[in-house]
Amino acid sequence: MQLSERAKQLIPQARIVSFATWGETYSSEIVAIFQNADDSGRYLTDEDLEKITSLVPELSPAETKARLLREKAPYLVANAREKVLASFPHITDPQGDLYPVERAEACWRDFWHFLRCISYGIAGQNSQFTSEKGLANMQLLYQELRVPLKPMICGLEQLKTISLEQFDDEENQQSAIYFDHLINCLKGFEDS
Repeated sequence: MQLSERAKQLIPQARIVSFATWGETYSSEIVAIFQNADDSGRYLTDEDLEKITSLVPELSPAETKARLLREKAPYLVANAREKVLASFPHITDPQGDLYPVERAEACWRDFWHFLRCISYGIAGQNSQFTSEKGLANMQLLYQELRVPLKPMICGLEQLKTISLEQFDDEENQQSAIYFDHLINCLKGFEDS
């Protein structure tokens, strides 16, 4: 899939997460753990999570949820993809919004990254984990690439549903706000 020069410029600027205000709550050492994971485009490792809980023991329940999301990410993303394909059955057909295959694969990767970013919010117990500037660039990138928003929101909502099923009822309610925050950010792309 050939990317325009504009898309190539926007991709590194379309960062979902910002840890700029996390220093008000956490030490620079903890913020660096999150930032390093995001800079590497990866979920928090067991080592990361253990270090965080050794410094802030009260985050232990949140770390357990973040670990669970990381471990189940392939299943959760596959489930979101299946929901999108069931809700938009012709989306990967020729002339569909997610054709050719590389275009669809890029969207499925976005689901993986959405879940990764949400797991940071959960692990740090910060529901306002997004970057306003990064999301503005993501919106421009989505416009440039003509990414279909309704299917992406559908997939993100399914990620929420299936992810929350992994937690007990109390954890479910506490964790919903992290998903809702990112869902509302993407819905805001439609309004602009």
